[in-house]
Amino acid sequence: MTQEHDDQQLTAYALGELSDKERAEVEKRLATDPEAQQAVAEVREVARVLGDELKGEAAPKLTAAQRHDVETRARQSHRGPLILRIGRRLSVAAALLVVCGVFVYTLLPSLIRSRELSEEVAHRARSYSLMLQSQVSEGRSAPSVSLPDDWNREAYDYIAENVFKAVQDHPLSTFSIDVDTASYANVRRMLTEGVWPPKGAIRIEEMVNYFRYAYAGPPEDGEHPFAAHMVVAQCPWQPKHRLVRIGIKGREIALEQRPAANLVFLLDVSGSMSPRNKLPLVKRAMRMLVEQLTETDRVAIVVYAGAAGLVLDSTPCDHKDAVLEALGRLHAGGSTNGGEGIRLAYRVAREHFIRDGVNRVILCTDGDFNVGTTSESDLVDLIQEKARSGVFLSALGFGMGNYQDSRLEKLADKGNGNYAYIDTIHEARKVLVEQASGTLVTIAKDVKIQVEFNPSRVSAWRLVGYENRVLADEDFNDDTKDAGEIGAGHTVTALYELVPADVDVAIPGVDPLKYRKPADLSDAAESDELLTLKLRYKRPDGNTSILMTNVLRDQDVSFETADEDFRFAAAVAAFGMILRDSQYVGEYTLEAVETLARSALGNDADGYRAEFLRLVRTAQALPHGG
Repeated sequence: MTQEHDDQQLTAYALGELSDKERAEVEKRLATDPEAQQAVAEVREVARVLGDELKGEAAPKLTAAQRHDVETRARQSHRGPLILRIGRRLSVAAALLVVCGVFVYTLLPSLIRSRELSEEVAHRARSYSLMLQSQVSEGRSAPSVSLPDDWNREAYDYIAENVFKAVQDHPLSTFSIDVDTASYANVRRMLTEGVWPPKGAIRIEEMVNYFRYAYAGPPEDGEHPFAAHMVVAQCPWQPKHRLVRIGIKGREIALEQRPAANLVFLLDVSGSMSPRNKLPLVKRAMRMLVEQLTETDRVAIVVYAGAAGLVLDSTPCDHKDAVLEALGRLHAGGSTNGGEGIRLAYRVAREHFIRDGVNRVILCTDGDFNVGTTSESDLVDLIQEKARSGVFLSALGFGMGNYQDSRLEKLADKGNGNYAYIDTIHEARKVLVEQASGTLVTIAKDVKIQVEFNPSRVSAWRLVGYENRVLADEDFNDDTKDAGEIGAGHTVTALYELVPADVDVAIPGVDPLKYRKPADLSDAAESDELLTLKLRYKRPDGNTSILMTNVLRDQDVSFETADEDFRFAAAVAAFGMILRDSQYVGEYTLEAVETLARSALGNDADGYRAEFLRLVRTAQALPHGG
């Protein structure tokens, strides 16, 4: 295959121009080829940026002959400049602007200012703009646009979807809990901008956990800091199967009862943070958080670009004006030495450590570290080492174009913290105001779940989501193995799709063993127990885990009679599966997701569930795959 054909095929895939067969071939390649994944992401981002920039622009006045020429060129499917092909996806006016070159010499300067382009790329773009303006004014045709290589460098990990496992061979399922919500907010951003998200951006557990559910918390005088609940009902996308929901609710802590906080804001002020949805939004978000703090709390501000610096030493919040004034002085510029910033932030946090208090570094960045400690593994090792100091981490992601999702997710995971993506001031309010206690106060760390299925009731099981949180079964009892954290008031939801013992399921695997003898079942297997849930957790300052155990008894519950929270969580999970082209979602459609979610809005006081409905409708209007 020639390089030219190869590029054309990836571009056609990104623009939704391939047949089902061709698309399947490309997706097979994308599963193992990071460079191809990046190429597709770049084309989609270009289409999104052009759409944003050209929205509302008036088309130039053309003669009939010029218009015919423009429309003919814009209809070409696999030939011609990339910018022409993207033009087909925009409005007619936008396509005319793109083809005639008006975009480049009238809109490109503002694009250069608003996008995070390197000086070299910006210089090339300005030079091209002037050249194009001259050629168009002289009546000559515009040359094709050569888009910068670093237009889009968003990074997402490949996710291998969890498969069904036979209970006879795999009676246990073990994983680390996850309270992160970044994936949903990031997917919402892409869909809202008319871009079908890459599969690696879709972590179903984070989409489900974005929403609050009315689980009961632990008793005030209870032994454990959270309560666990389980229900089972029919599976909506495969009615012959069952769906089990595990719901965990952390103990609520009122603002006035929250322990004193020692916070260090670790803020990326490198050049890539200059767009308004990055550092300007970071400053607004941090101001909102500062306003929630009390006189017993402290804030320090560490920034990093080419080097790290202490902008504000740890300051009591009875001097909020000093904190807010320091935030107001920040501006973006330079490269990104994240490793040095991390070291300094943790050192400041340790110097002002509050025993029995909240000690946390809040990292705000697009994740694009390019100076000093830059490798992902080295950064993860650094964070893991610092986490042993008793200082926890919150990673807040901002921006687009060079957003490093996979890196931030790992840093939060290894830093005993949480991870959220903030694309709007409304999302900042949700994370830092409405859920401030959960974001700041950890009530349990290294929380692991292990489920044992009853083989007389279940023939196979599949964990929905949590692919990068799966643990070896022996890790459950190993207190040296890291796991997830739960914040005050947090809810955590996990879903299992079960195949009943009397339902056949095709499970790929090895041939049956010749000498194997069927396992003997215990007396408990003959009971109505469907599964046993075990949880292990440590107290925030502890090193020894505590065990919780619960049993779910089998029930024949139709999906329609399940509670609203159960049905809504299932709708969100099905939405994520459709976005990921899951082989397990069957014939379930986005229209079915919308109908299901609409029936389960419940008391949607904050409007997040209604927003989900709008997002599903947005996805319905997009060509599959963006």
